[in-house]
Amino acid sequence: MASDAFSDLADQIASINEQVSQVIFDAVRAQLRGDNAEAAKEQERSLAKVRRSLAKAEQLLRGAQFDDDSL
Repeated sequence: MASDAFSDLADQIASINEQVSQVIFDAVRAQLRGDNAEAAKEQERSLAKVRRSLAKAEQLLRGAQFDDDSL
């Protein structure tokens, strides 16, 4: 069933989003330690965009109302 597939994809995206969030925290910690702070700051910015995109994709999949004929 399509809705189950969308739900499974949304769950996978949520898991990836959690992993990206952890990498963001690592980048922020690196900034605070001063370990190549500029590179860590740029990485945090890029990953924040990724995280927002993943959150949007998850939301869209969870709200998707498709029937099997439309796929």
